[in-house]
Amino acid sequence: VAAVPGMVGGMLLHLRSLRKFQQSGGWIKALLEEAENERMHLMTMVELVKPKWYERLLVLTVQGVFFNAFFVIYVLSPKLAHRIVGYLEEEAVHSYTEFLKDIESGAIENVPAPAIAIDYWRLPKDSTLKDVITVIRADEAHHRDVNHFASDIHFQGKELRDAPAPVGYH
Repeated sequence: VAAVPGMVGGMLLHLRSLRKFQQSGGWIKALLEEAENERMHLMTMVELVKPKWYERLLVLTVQGVFFNAFFVIYVLSPKLAHRIVGYLEEEAVHSYTEFLKDIESGAIENVPAPAIAIDYWRLPKDSTLKDVITVIRADEAHHRDVNHFASDIHFQGKELRDAPAPVGYH
């Protein structure tokens, strides 16, 4: 579900850009990059955890509900939608920090990084789970900052296209 906000925001900005014949200031690209990056977090975790069929079904169900709810929130108030995502990403940073502490303490085994993570983040071939969680946590911190920045733009009564988007991070 973490990839939903970027996809919804990027899609709605894309459609607005087409309707109004306006540039987005790079925000479509930034939000779709965020969605793709969050998808790669999921693909990496799938490689590590190997979810069962019912866990996949749960993800599908929650994704369907969350997509529609977030779509409505974004249409009604992009400012609120980006602020919510900023806070969710802050919680993700905290969760990954706790995950790293568990790896460092030995409570979670520091297994080799999956190939998908090594390829996506261009990590050294001998990278471990700790390395992967460290880059994912950095991604989440970036998403937090981008979404709070987007909300702040709206708070100032401006459109996202009025401020250049932070693109090219991933």
